[in-house]
Amino acid sequence: MARTYNVVDADGHILEPFTLWNEYLDPAFRDRAPQLVRDNHGKQRLLLEAKLLGSRAGFGGIGGVGARQGVVAAESMDYEDGRKGGFDPHARIPDMDLDGIDAAFLYPSLGLFVGSITDAAFAAAMCRAYNRWLADYCKPYPDRLFGIAMLPMQSIELAIGEMRYARQELGFRGGFLRPNPYNDRKLHDPDYEPFWMAAEELDFAIGLHEGGNSGMPTVGIDRFDGRGAQHIISHTMEMMLAAMSMIWGGVCERHPKLRVGFLESGGGWIAPWLDRMDRHFDDKGFNDSGLTMRPSDIFRRNCWISFEPVEGSLGALADYIGPHKILWATDYPHRDGFFPGAPDMLRERMKGLSADSQHKIMAGGAMGFYGLH
Repeated sequence: MARTYNVVDADGHILEPFTLWNEYLDPAFRDRAPQLVRDNHGKQRLLLEAKLLGSRAGFGGIGGVGARQGVVAAESMDYEDGRKGGFDPHARIPDMDLDGIDAAFLYPSLGLFVGSITDAAFAAAMCRAYNRWLADYCKPYPDRLFGIAMLPMQSIELAIGEMRYARQELGFRGGFLRPNPYNDRKLHDPDYEPFWMAAEELDFAIGLHEGGNSGMPTVGIDRFDGRGAQHIISHTMEMMLAAMSMIWGGVCERHPKLRVGFLESGGGWIAPWLDRMDRHFDDKGFNDSGLTMRPSDIFRRNCWISFEPVEGSLGALADYIGPHKILWATDYPHRDGFFPGAPDMLRERMKGLSADSQHKIMAGGAMGFYGLH
């Protein structure tokens, strides 16, 4: 009997055990596998290709869900102390049950930093190892845990190959890209066209997901030193620029069946951003886009956006973009994640919406985006 989906987490995370590189990575690259090291302040940081990655808060607390409420002291944690469900699917299911979550789509933690790798062959090997491990993580609960593939965008050819492998061999329904530029390429670069064509052909959802201090070019963070300010800026502004590429840059218009999700960047900015694109589309003095459809109509056809459970604009924007275009996420088990209680927070925000709209926000949007039926 098929499972009924009423509550779907569109963007959960796993915690990669560092043993996975010995078990899954091509032996030719194992001596280059990422390592955890301590910096001068005793904080764990990620060492990858001779770069020290992660914020000043350290990499150790990345699995410290509960820190947002002050229940967990993420600042003093080590990586291996992270929430057990991040490492172990059998420990994750009871946590999902606690919140009544029927299914979760799973993004990486360490893998958010792989975009900083410059060697395309090494990046591809890292992605292949990670995707194979993630498939094994999800395997015990195939109707509840869904892996999202990591793609080596350092080479568009290798990324297409990994997308085909993830879809056809592992059964994944989607993959993720960082919104930040890989090799200085923007998402609307003509070089990407074969990639978008392949995603359409494979019926493969593309989730755009930022990752903060990761060794990739990141807009705006040069103006602020504080971790909070940089996190506010990087996630939202990189995603706003990605939305410009995908919509104003013509990618979505050229690929009508492409499904794109803007994740972990907040959702409230999408209305004024689409309004601004529409205003420039309608003004013949500004409209150099080459588009034939209004940007807001392109969004409603091709795109989805994830709101955080605490956002006050969620209910208002359900009408603007359509409740079936809204995603939400726990961000479990990251230190700024919403666990436990995310579904209840959403229900509080959705008061006054119809039961149908509430179901579309809680489950229908994610089901449409990821092709879960």
